[in-house]
Amino acid sequence: MTATEPRTGPQTDGESLVSILDELTTLISQARTMPMSASVLVNRAEALDLLDAARAVVPEEIHAADDIVAGADAVMEQARRRAEQVLADAETRAKELVAQERVVRLAEERAEQIVAAAEARAAKLAADANDYCDRQLAQFEIDLGAITTQVRAGREALAARNRPAGE
Repeated sequence: MTATEPRTGPQTDGESLVSILDELTTLISQARTMPMSASVLVNRAEALDLLDAARAVVPEEIHAADDIVAGADAVMEQARRRAEQVLADAETRAKELVAQERVVRLAEERAEQIVAAAEARAAKLAADANDYCDRQLAQFEIDLGAITTQVRAGREALAARNRPAGE
């Protein structure tokens, strides 16, 4: 879309906040300049449509963040359930071994090993789930930082355009 093509309204299907801000930046950077001035002529309707589209997309970005957190919670819950199952299986197996009279002592030692291995596996699953959550949240933090930078730049460009000449 060029600075002269009219925008027919907010088009948020498939658009991200970053692409809308890029469009707004293009609209401003390609606008016709005023002679002897740093000011430009920008189609007000196009700029307002782009800002409305950006406002419409922001909740989607927030929902995406919520989905990431929910996904991380689901991974944690799955890891917890798996750890419980591993522990239950280990206890069951340990009881079976203890029930055998001939190998009572060996069964007790093996049971302790199984429980320790299960607890270690459960701790690893929990640590892996925490690492996954942290990586997802870190990526989201990076994405939000990029969006914040672009929003700030857009606002500064708008503020610069609205200042009277000579300031």
